[in-house]
Parts: sequence; structure tokens; C-alpha cells
Amino acid sequence: MFIAVSLPPLTLASFLPALDGLMSTQGIMVMLLAAYAGAMWMFLTSAPKVYTVMVSDLEIARQLYEGLLDLPAAEVPLHYYYNYEQTIGAAGIDPLYMSATPSYSGSRMSNASEGLWYQLKKNTQLHVITGASLGAKNQQRHVCFDNDALELILMRVEVRGLKFKIRSRKPMNFLVKDYDGRVIEMAEVAN
Repeated sequence: MFIAVSLPPLTLASFLPALDGLMSTQGIMVMLLAAYAGAMWMFLTSAPKVYTVMVSDLEIARQLYEGLLDLPAAEVPLHYYYNYEQTIGAAGIDPLYMSATPSYSGSRMSNASEGLWYQLKKNTQLHVITGASLGAKNQQRHVCFDNDALELILMRVEVRGLKFKIRSRKPMNFLVKDYDGRVIEMAEVAN
């Protein structure tokens, strides 16, 4: 003997009641925002660390970083293409290190690819731009705002067997002599 039982129609929502709220307009917006936040987190955490060095002569800097230090060229990081504002806190900079007309201090860079880009290590890049003044006896000056960047450059100088002289550890300041006899000062700007 069979008894006829009438069951309500089965839907996906009957098996997963929370799915109904999740598939609402508000639920979809929350999921989209979470996906966007996850994508931004991945983008920002995978972006390379970029150190900026201001130099008095870009061509001499190219000879140093590519020739003597044998740094490989790097691509401009993606986050520099999307209106990344490159500011250099000019208020705390010793005027000794700045030229009379700094080309980038306190202003937005007009083109992210300006200057030279080098790979220092796996997720660390060096961005070399103009803007530093000549030092004493017209020696080339390379000015940086990060001690870590100068430590990496000094380590590269030591590994390559170049002549150098450390003048100060804090703030970092050392001299490097290139093959043409030019003395290049690497100086950290202390705030």
C-alpha cells in the first residue's frame, strides 16, 4: 500500500538557508568588496620595495650601477604606473645635499619611467633620479633617504672589489672610486 505524500518543491535555498542571503544584492556586494580587498592585499604585498637615490649626473650613475656594480636593469613596478605619488620630504633635507633647482623635491613625478631602474635583490629595486648637487671638488654625489639601500649598495661595492672609504655609519656616508678616478660620495640624508 502506497501513501501519497505531498512535499514542497526542493530548491537550493532549502538545503542551504544562508545561501539565500548570500545571493542577495547586499550579499553579492559584500563578496565583491571582499574579493577587491583580497586583490589589493595581494597587489600591495607583492609590490617590490623601491629605494630612490638622487644623483648629480645620471650618465655617471649609469656607468657606476651598470658597469662597476653590474646591477641588472629592472622594469618600472606596476604600482608606479597608477598615479603613485613620489614625494621627497624636502622639509627635513640638509640643503647641502640638494641642488639649487631640485627637479623632483616635493612634487609629483611626471613620468614613472624617468631615471634609471635597477634590481638590487629579489623584491628590491633601486630608482636613480637626478637632483643632487655636486660635492666638494666637483665629486659626484648620490643621496639616499634609506640606510638599508646604502647598505645594499655598499655590500655590492665590497663584493665587486671596488675601492671605497666609509666616512660615517650613522648617517651612512662612504666614498667609492670608479675606474676613471672619479670619487662618488654615497650619502644618507638624516632627518
